[in-house]
Amino acid sequence: MTDDIDLNFDPEQHTLCQSSYFEDLEIGQRFLSPSRTLGDGNFAAFQTVSLDNHPIHYDIEYCKRRGHPELLAHGLQVAAQVAPGAGMLPHVLEDSLIALIEHSAKFLKPVYRGDTIYPALEIIDLAPNNTTGVITLRTTIHNQRRELVLEGEQKMLVKKRPA
Repeated sequence: MTDDIDLNFDPEQHTLCQSSYFEDLEIGQRFLSPSRTLGDGNFAAFQTVSLDNHPIHYDIEYCKRRGHPELLAHGLQVAAQVAPGAGMLPHVLEDSLIALIEHSAKFLKPVYRGDTIYPALEIIDLAPNNTTGVITLRTTIHNQRRELVLEGEQKMLVKKRPA
């Protein structure tokens, strides 16, 4: 171990990718998040955060009596899987991202404990303003059976490139 300082190393340049601004984005660009299998830990973490205690999400026998093969994931637990921070988009927008300003979701099919989900974001609209722009993203989640289980939209406010 040495006490030498490496003047060539710049922590500001230690990024996953080059930062983009509103003008760099294109309709049709896709941003995938890693697939994940929802297990007991995911269900317990969501219950802790949401304080939701309905047995449809935490009591397997209750679920079976109502015709469900497994614990049913809460809709907001599923919607959280398309959080932009779960993938590369915030890294792509490292210097330009201002805020997530809108989120909507339709829950199309049930998601159960043990399901593997595949979240994706796709730019479907770019609305420029003077110094910023609004990115509209189509959000989707498919399961391991290739079923679309969630579809929605998010809007993000992003800076334009500085003059």
